[in-house]
Amino acid sequence: MNGCPVMLVGEPWLFAAAFLTAVVVSLVFTGLLISVLRSRGFGQRVRDDGPQTHRVKEGTPTMGGLVFILTSSLVLPLFTRIAPEILLVLGVVLGATALGFADDYLKVALRRPLGLRGRNKLLVQMALGALLGWVAVAFLGREPELAVPFLAGSIPLGAVYPLFTALLFTGTTNAVNLTDGLDGLAAGGTCLAVIVFIVAALARDAVGLAVVGVVLLGACMGFLWHNFHPARVIMGDTGSLALGAALAALAVLTQTELLLLLAGGLFVVETISVIVQVTYFRATGGRRLLRMSPLHHHFELLGWGEVGTVVVLWAFQLACVILALFGLRGMGA
Repeated sequence: MNGCPVMLVGEPWLFAAAFLTAVVVSLVFTGLLISVLRSRGFGQRVRDDGPQTHRVKEGTPTMGGLVFILTSSLVLPLFTRIAPEILLVLGVVLGATALGFADDYLKVALRRPLGLRGRNKLLVQMALGALLGWVAVAFLGREPELAVPFLAGSIPLGAVYPLFTALLFTGTTNAVNLTDGLDGLAAGGTCLAVIVFIVAALARDAVGLAVVGVVLLGACMGFLWHNFHPARVIMGDTGSLALGAALAALAVLTQTELLLLLAGGLFVVETISVIVQVTYFRATGGRRLLRMSPLHHHFELLGWGEVGTVVVLWAFQLACVILALFGLRGMGA
């Protein structure tokens, strides 16, 4: 069993046990984090230009996303051998968590509203993404090519593959970060998206990566118990960057990078809404296409309410995930 304490490859109980353990650990850790963060005064600061209904969130403990790396680090060794590919996932997630934590700490604890400089954040994200691609090719035998959803073909990238993974990683982490604006939206969206990569890992006999996905799913579910409206804790950049990093790493290591555009359809649409809003605003001299961006705020201001908006966007994400699973079949998985 390669030194693993409980792993029996292909046994359904492995995944069920890993999932349930991650849920329980995440529930407990999140509850403890809420107490610690509240005692330290690490509360969310609500933007003045956001929806006024969000003023009630002022002071809600933030940086709760620490629970994702804590849960994963504790639970994964119980259910799978910590192979190099799993260390790579944990490494880039830890890097993204640290980056998000530094940004949150500056905003919340040191009262610096802008946090880290945007340029510096992008440089770190690009470096982590490039490292992900380079290690995957140089040390894990990953082919520097992109499998095309719904088709059996692939696009060779050769030496530019690390540049592609840098862009993929940066785009994904920032997209999840933009989506994290309503209680439960980003965590629930990630729960759905990661299902695609669990299936992709199993289809490629990468059981260890499938366990990573299952543990991430459990960690998000445990956190969501505390994070759904009205949220008792907010993940902050600490959590949103970590979740984006995990999705990007799983996509790279299961060779389904392009499928991430479908599996994370919610995050893609939210990001596009910001780009379109900013472009339209500049092109028209100050007019707005949406009432507010990202898209979830537009729906809120249309009168859908926070819970209604989250449920509708979760439904959209579910449709994207189903489409992605069909695309995975077309890729030969």
